[in-house]
Amino acid sequence: MAIIINLDVMMAKRKKGLTELAGEIDLTLANLSILKNNKAKAIRLSTLNEICKALDCQPGDLLQYVEDEDS
Repeated sequence: MAIIINLDVMMAKRKKGLTELAGEIDLTLANLSILKNNKAKAIRLSTLNEICKALDCQPGDLLQYVEDEDS
């Protein structure tokens, strides 16, 4: 996939663990882990909003476009 989710990087910068962030944004550990491990196929804008609020960042800090090698 050409969109990379850099949630793990931003969490490390903010020194927040998965459990702490999941509690703050009211998302299950399983779903947050899917995002963190770049396995998600989609993300709701409301979820992105809550993550940005909790990590004090911009959506561009979390999402990165990388050209597919197949293209």
